[in-house]
Amino acid sequence: MSRSARLVRSTAVLLALALPAVLTACDSDGREESGGAGAGDPYFPKAGNGGYDARHYALDLAYDPAARRLSGTARITARATRPLTAFDLDLKGMTVRKVTVEGAAASFDRDGQELTVRPKDRLDRGETFEVTVDYAGRPQTVTDPDGSKEGWLYTEDGALALGQPTGSMAWFPGSHHPSDKAAYDLTVTVPAGLTAVSNGELRGRSTAGGRTTFVWHTAEPMASHVVTLAVGRYDVTSSTTPEGLPLYVAVDPTQAAAGRTALTRLPEVLQWAQDSFGPYPFSSAGAIVDRPGDARYALETQNRPVFPGAPGAELLVHEIAHQWFGDSVTPRTWQDMWLSEGFATYAEWLWTEDEGGATAEETFQELYADGEDTYEDLWSFPPGRQPSAVQVSDEPVYQRGAMVIHKIRRTLADDDAFYDLVQGWTAAHRHGNAGTADFTAYVEEQAPEEDFDAIWDDWLYGEGRPAHP
Repeated sequence: MSRSARLVRSTAVLLALALPAVLTACDSDGREESGGAGAGDPYFPKAGNGGYDARHYALDLAYDPAARRLSGTARITARATRPLTAFDLDLKGMTVRKVTVEGAAASFDRDGQELTVRPKDRLDRGETFEVTVDYAGRPQTVTDPDGSKEGWLYTEDGALALGQPTGSMAWFPGSHHPSDKAAYDLTVTVPAGLTAVSNGELRGRSTAGGRTTFVWHTAEPMASHVVTLAVGRYDVTSSTTPEGLPLYVAVDPTQAAAGRTALTRLPEVLQWAQDSFGPYPFSSAGAIVDRPGDARYALETQNRPVFPGAPGAELLVHEIAHQWFGDSVTPRTWQDMWLSEGFATYAEWLWTEDEGGATAEETFQELYADGEDTYEDLWSFPPGRQPSAVQVSDEPVYQRGAMVIHKIRRTLADDDAFYDLVQGWTAAHRHGNAGTADFTAYVEEQAPEEDFDAIWDDWLYGEGRPAHP
């Protein structure tokens, strides 16, 4: 993610519909066996849910921009990781009309973002099950702890859904934590003349009765915060790279000229990134270029990043690098955010170096000497230990995270060893999750003759500016 503006922090007042449970399922002793609300994230404790592993989302959605109304049916396939008489889904706002589990009506109730489902029959550990949720309403725009906007963003001609870190629960129910990745199929119906763009590949498009339906398929595991849906008027270009990778680029007509200019470098950036980070992890690529006012930041939505206006080369590099660092290799928790942003920022340094600009070493030294002139909070906290959710996307996560990567590069014998390490990392955790402890252990295993303790102690976890660059 690349934040281009800092917004004034505000508090959103969110209303949840509370429906009483009509049936309580318990174990043989009368006790409820619940999966639990929240995946235990240190900064977003209610994000995600316990007791099951989501495997696939089938979302059937219809959106009316004039009424700002979304109706949907979410069919979620999951595997129980413990016996369950109840489990939770994350859904903020919206009205839930009906819930079924394995085709049988289930009772449910609401408490804030938690939708607690009680199936008719107890789910056994290891059992694969399908929960279906019918819901409707006006999706909410969510205010992040840092003040930026996500969730369902209303635009002049439609809507734009962005999820990092918790906004996806504003428009579909699920287990909304980075650690619970799944495949997705989205069927989206909108007024004829509008386009619905999502992740993955477009598998179908049909128009009837003044409405057009788009069918999108993502086979590779995807964290819910990088799922996107853009509804509006777009100029769409479908093509392939010289290597045959399908590209789908959707550009708002007001950004068309600039968008064509900036995105002509997309195949070149993709090839450069593959040379640097290893094989591209997804079956297609592309971009969504919206109006600058619709979103105030770019976001690494999987295989099709979103940009607020036409991106420059470095921003394009940043979001494409995220396809490896953040989308394929996804942080285990939000405290591990620097593994995404540090690598994506360092990709900008490497690109500039390879383009004949400042070397990564020169960028590092300039940041160390004068970084506070540009980033007032540069040394305010270490990248591996943000003080709270408010700082998850602050500059130390980006810039100091990149400095950690550069220190590792410096420590290794040569650049071949560095790129071998990076490509080994993206291969080892391809389509999975990894945390900071996984990364530090991996680096030490790959270069056992080197001592990385000072990097971890001073640069990754140390307070203030390290004594020596």
